[in-house]
Order: sequence, then structure tokens, then C-alpha cells
Amino acid sequence: MKLRVQNDRSDSGRALKLRESPAVMQPDASERGAHAANGLSLTLQPELTRTPAPGAAAAANPDSDEVRVTITSKPGESSGGASSRRSRVNSHSHSHSHGHNRMPHHSYSEAELDPPGSDVDSGEPSTSSLSELRYLFRWLQKSLPFLVIVCAKLVIQHALGLAVGVGLFTTFLFVNKHIQAQVFLQDRHSKLQCVWLLLFLISSTLLLYYTFLTETLYYCLILLSPTIEPLGFWEVLWAVGITNFTIKFLFMGIKCLILLLPSSLVTHRTQGRWVMLSEELGQVHQATTPVPLWFRYLVTYQEVDGTPGLTLGVLLALFYLILKILELYGQWTSLLKTVRILVKGEHTGSAATRSQCSEAGDVCPICQAEYREPRVLLCQHIFCDECIALWFNREKSCPLCRTVITEKVYKWRDGATSPHLQIY
Repeated sequence: MKLRVQNDRSDSGRALKLRESPAVMQPDASERGAHAANGLSLTLQPELTRTPAPGAAAAANPDSDEVRVTITSKPGESSGGASSRRSRVNSHSHSHSHGHNRMPHHSYSEAELDPPGSDVDSGEPSTSSLSELRYLFRWLQKSLPFLVIVCAKLVIQHALGLAVGVGLFTTFLFVNKHIQAQVFLQDRHSKLQCVWLLLFLISSTLLLYYTFLTETLYYCLILLSPTIEPLGFWEVLWAVGITNFTIKFLFMGIKCLILLLPSSLVTHRTQGRWVMLSEELGQVHQATTPVPLWFRYLVTYQEVDGTPGLTLGVLLALFYLILKILELYGQWTSLLKTVRILVKGEHTGSAATRSQCSEAGDVCPICQAEYREPRVLLCQHIFCDECIALWFNREKSCPLCRTVITEKVYKWRDGATSPHLQIY
């Protein structure tokens, strides 16, 4: 902002342009003395810069350019008022600074007093669950010696049953792996290896039934109840598990017998169908054998239960039979499809001619090599016979165009046995 002031003292009558500088609060010497005696005096003195014209004397009265604001007190307060004000100001500033110094300690103490999960509205997770887990861990840590003692006692009491379970499971894994390897070798499989696997399965099964001869567990294979008394929950579960593994061993032995047949009687493709059929029959048998055991367990009641206990047991047994019939229906449908494939053969395609192979590029899309026994599918795509056979063990459609070729996946044709434990 520019302020123009008319200079009357100059003879030439020229106007001087005054530029206003920033205002500062600056008390002069006389005001400093009056400040201590009469009160508080503040001087607002804008510093003005005058630019005189050339050849003219610039004379300015500083008093005319000052704006003074004087705050006076009463006469009785002239001596002690200023000192009291200064003491109050000093004490206020001291207390203010001391309060700022104490603020972090106060906030730190509040942070220590407030629990971490106290702010529920903020959405932070509570630490109650963490504390409960910590208490549970401490309890387990303190109870660990007792738990070890109890587990050792249970192992000693059921050492025979645990050993039998571990032995059956390892035997199953070992034989299943070797049977799959022999089926994969096709005509190059070892008949001596198949004989050894068959003898191993037979000896394991006979040793198992001889060990538990008094329980007559072999009755379960022909849908009869064993002579286990009392027939509680754990006894039924144990008998069903042993019977399930025994049936697996039985049909794995049948697969070994199929592999022992000469290739002149059974080709590789026919061999795969028979292996698949044996596995489907084994799964139906495994699903059927637990029915008498669980039905007897559900219907059995104590005398203290009376008529309500018997009625409830019969209703539970009927409900179990309904569920089992639905499951057996699905397995029976799958078995019928396998029998149809065994009787009618696989209608996945036919042998490909040389001209068809040359048009396809003489390279199998699966193995990326020259065709070995090429086979053209219903969708006119050509693959190696072995490659497409392995593909149909897991899929129903063509690998290239996804056209459905077969109605059933031949997943048991590779000689594998299902590891599923049928316990109900």
C-alpha cells in the first residue's frame, strides 16, 4: 500500500511518496522508564521511509509518525503491580513449561494403565483369545509329563493292535506301489516279482487271522458277525478296519494273478480291463462287509435303557441302512459300466493308417515323438496307443478338442488300489 503525503514545508510544493515499512512494536527510552513506574506502555511505531526529491531537504518529525498505545495502572499498583504481573507471568510460564515436561510421563502412565484391547470401538482385536491360548499352552506344558505317562500306558495296553495297524498300512503301501510298477511295464513285467508279491500278501493275511483266531474275524468277509464280546464302538471300529485291509489284500492278490497270465491269452489292453474290474469288485465288497457289524452295534441296547433305547437303536439302524443302500447303488452303477467295457471293449477309436499319421505330422501331441501304434479317436485326433491309454486313466475327453470320448474314467486300469478306508 502506498501513502501519498503532501509536504507543506517544502517551497517547491512537490509531493513526497511515502512507503510504509512493516510495523514493529518498539518502545523508546522514555517509555521504558515509564513502563517500570506507571504501568505497561506499548509503542506501535511504523518506520517510514521518505524519498525526498532531488535538491530538497527531507525533514520529518518522528513523533508525528508514531502510534503509541499506553496502558497505565492505578497509582496504588504502580510499584507492586508490574512486579506482581511479572511474577504471575513467570510463574505461569514456569508452570506451563513444567506441565509440558510432565506430559509425556502422564501419557506414558495412562498408556500403561489402559489394556491393549480396551478400545473396542476402534476395531482392534482383543487379546483375550491370545491370553487363553497362552494359559492353555502353560497347562499343556505343566501336564506334559502326565500325558506322556498316560500315552505310554495306552501304548502298552494296545501294543498289539497298534502294531497290527502299522503293519497292515505299510504292507498295503509296499504292495500297491510294486503292482502299479509291474502293470506299467506291460509285457516287460517280472513274473517272479508278481509271485513274490502274491506270497507276501497270502502270508500276511494268514498270520493276521491266526493271531486273532479266537475273535473269528474271517466271519466278516462273508457278512457274519465275529465272536467279539462285548461288541462296543472301539471293537467294531477295529474289526471293520482289519477286514477292510484284508479285502484290499485279497483283490491285490487277484491282480497279481492277472499279471501272471501269459500275454498270448491276455493282451495289455484286456489286462487293464480285468485289473479295473477286480478293483471295482473289491470296492463293492469293502462297502458291504461293515453293514452287519454296525447294524448289530446300533440295535444292541442295555437293559437299563428299556423300550426307548431299543426304539432309538432300531431307528438309527434303519437310517444307516438307507444311507448304505444309496452308496451301494452308486458303486453298483460304476461296476456295471466296467462290466460293459470288459464285454464290449473300448470304443475310443481305431488303429490309424499311415496316410492319417502323415497328415497329422507323424508326431504324437502327448509325447512329442513319432507315433507308436497310432490310434485315431472319434474326433479324428491321433495319439500313441500307450499315451492315450494313460490319458483315459484320468480323463474322459480328447486332450486337444475336449470332445467326450468315453463315459467312464479308467482310473483303476493302471493297477492302483484305492487307499480309502471304508469304516462304515
